[in-house]
Amino acid sequence: MESHTQFVAEAVELLGPRGFTCDPDLLEPWLSDWRGRFHGKALGLASPANREEVSAFVTLCSKHRVPIVPQGGNSGMSGGATPDEQGSSVVLSLRRMNTIRSIDTGSRQVVCDAGVILQTLHEEAERHGLRFPLTLGGKGSATIGGLISTNAGGTQVLRHGTMRAQVLGIEAVLANGEIFDGLTVLKKDNRGFDLKQLLIGSEGTLGIVTAATLRLLPAIGDRVVAWVGLESVGDARKLLIQCEAETTDELEGFEVVPAHCLESVLAHLPDARAPLDERYPWNALIEWVAPPRRTAELRDKAEQTLASAIESDLAKDAVIAANEAQAEAFWQLRDSIAPAEREIGPAMQHDISVPVDRMPDFIQAAIPDVEARFAGTTGVAFGHLGDGNVHFHVLAPKGATRGEWEESDGKSISRHVHNLVTEWGGSISAEHGIGQMKRDELGRLGDPVALGIMRSIKLALDPQSLLNPGKLVPLAS
Repeated sequence: MESHTQFVAEAVELLGPRGFTCDPDLLEPWLSDWRGRFHGKALGLASPANREEVSAFVTLCSKHRVPIVPQGGNSGMSGGATPDEQGSSVVLSLRRMNTIRSIDTGSRQVVCDAGVILQTLHEEAERHGLRFPLTLGGKGSATIGGLISTNAGGTQVLRHGTMRAQVLGIEAVLANGEIFDGLTVLKKDNRGFDLKQLLIGSEGTLGIVTAATLRLLPAIGDRVVAWVGLESVGDARKLLIQCEAETTDELEGFEVVPAHCLESVLAHLPDARAPLDERYPWNALIEWVAPPRRTAELRDKAEQTLASAIESDLAKDAVIAANEAQAEAFWQLRDSIAPAEREIGPAMQHDISVPVDRMPDFIQAAIPDVEARFAGTTGVAFGHLGDGNVHFHVLAPKGATRGEWEESDGKSISRHVHNLVTEWGGSISAEHGIGQMKRDELGRLGDPVALGIMRSIKLALDPQSLLNPGKLVPLAS
């Protein structure tokens, strides 16, 4: 306790009252994860204003052996930014570091601080006639540093890849306080390991991302968004293949929404309307985009592709958004699935992937398997079919008590789902990270050799285990 008192005094002196606080009211919002599943305690909240303050603060933490929990928008799905219940760690918020340092329109690159909000980056890029090719439902709160640390995905991975593909350079503070400056972009650089790739997806366990150089793309001239009714998820996969063959350069996103999810959203959003007059077991949400000089042919190509799918009985019906407002309405149906489900009751939510070509078969096998094994549950799968990642949710039986059910039957369900995913050659975490929620499951199901390498790297870069302890890296058995 005496050591902590001295640490707090030095932290306040270093960062000032705005940069470090122990006020319980100011701390409280950042001690629970977005889903409300994980709650912790902390010595204080550090909010440095720049990389030098981050470096000095991490050095101070190393001196006093105080664990650090880095935090961006606190919108993660795996408890990766929530401290434990011991109360001996500090939360290190990057939200004050929210400067877009520069945009180079010629090279189409942007350098921005870790605390920049994704939506802010989208808007700034748009002002320069460019765009950042990654988006997700939490774009209004997710930060660049958090997206890098979790290697976030989203709805544009099909064409542009995950966050890893968008990062050209990284600046980070290491566990000893040293600053790794890798922001400069080189097309060719064979000077050993690509250290930025090591930091991407490491969830703050190897270093604290303070800034990044990201790639930008030319702004789109137009987009076409369609909602398609389908008989099966297998047909959705066939439609995806057809779209990839006929509109390779324009296909931006391909999401699947089962009937259960659509009905849940329509009940959740009073002003929402179903895109099609009839209801179908499955739906596909498809987006095509084109640069300004090719917008005239975009709608024609999309219409031809959908007409061909209907003629061959692959698709049952389809509608193309008549304007931007309707396109946004289609996407709102997709983005509202998670909150609509929360309104229904408890659910175990799994962010999983299997090989793309096997995903329809996995869904068709896994849902009845889970529902038969766990009476009264309802299995639903929705999301990014094009990149082999769906959100596989298991809804609790009617009358289940929120909180209790997740800790009892819910844990058994997740264990079973993870077993199935592993048997199908997939991953228990496709885009949301491991955090603390899946750490033990990774230890149970992960490749022993890969886990050993992860532990060795963690020990080498963070020998005191001060950076986000208890997250991502499973303990040795």
